[in-house]
Amino acid sequence: MKTMRAAWREKYCAPDAVAVHTREIREPHAHEMRVRVIATTVNRTDVAVLTGKPFIMRFFTGLMRPKLPIPGTDFAGTIDAVGNEVTEFKIGDRVWGFDDQGLSSQAEYVILSEKKVVLQLSAKTSFADAAAGIEGAHYACNFLNKVRLTAGQKVLVLGGTGAIGSALVQFCKHYGLEVTATAPTAHLEKVKALGADRVIDYQKEDFWTEKVRYNFVFDAVGKSTYGRCKRLLLPKGFYISSEPGPGGQNIFFALLGLLPFGPRVIFPVPSNIRRSMSFVADLAAEGKFKPLIDRHYPIEKVAEAHMYVASGQKVGNVILDLISMK
Repeated sequence: MKTMRAAWREKYCAPDAVAVHTREIREPHAHEMRVRVIATTVNRTDVAVLTGKPFIMRFFTGLMRPKLPIPGTDFAGTIDAVGNEVTEFKIGDRVWGFDDQGLSSQAEYVILSEKKVVLQLSAKTSFADAAAGIEGAHYACNFLNKVRLTAGQKVLVLGGTGAIGSALVQFCKHYGLEVTATAPTAHLEKVKALGADRVIDYQKEDFWTEKVRYNFVFDAVGKSTYGRCKRLLLPKGFYISSEPGPGGQNIFFALLGLLPFGPRVIFPVPSNIRRSMSFVADLAAEGKFKPLIDRHYPIEKVAEAHMYVASGQKVGNVILDLISMK
């Protein structure tokens, strides 16, 4: 029986508790395909699925125990085998895919239904860039598709170095917005290279007291609040955060925001993964999007990768390399 290495945990656990196990590889059923995973990411969604925190995540991934013992939400790789009813893909195809509720993709092989969101991958895109261009970029897309964008509008991206924030900077520039982003001293140049019109060093500058007002404040790291950001918004501006906020306040404020006065809060419920991935692929082909990658880890160091992401220190995306060393 053919085997593979895979990250493994049978219950919700701390990032340092996920281990690497050897598992059997089965053949795909009629409407399934087997993918040889080349690269995947360890991201904030993965950490939430791994730990079961925030608790709301468990309503999708398993209330008491995780439905999928192998973590992982995205991948890029090649089709290794297909079921006899699969018509859209063939062995050898380069593909990438994502499911924020889990795909068991932190493994050398993953078996997927053809109904999952899996797209053909251009030969011009590396597997690492493809994997890095999914999770954060998808959530960035779901910031922007919740508002009406007009060239020349001003946006403040809080956390321009994260996977979401670095994608937001590039997407906002694509739509012709005037982009200001925050970053720590050590990474100012990285964010400037993404196209930001202005980069604020939040470790040295007190931008909260500035008189500049924005059409949008996008908190890409979820570490601020609407109360603090409201003063930075124009009267009809919008605040969007990647996190629910203290006590889930952003969801509550989003409901209140249905009232047509003052700055509003929108909660970016993510949807339509296929549309996001197609958008990313088109921009990448035009040279208008390049995912920011922090570092690579081999599968043997998957716990270390999860710990690093959970620490909040990552810059852009963390890649887990699944190329077999056997």
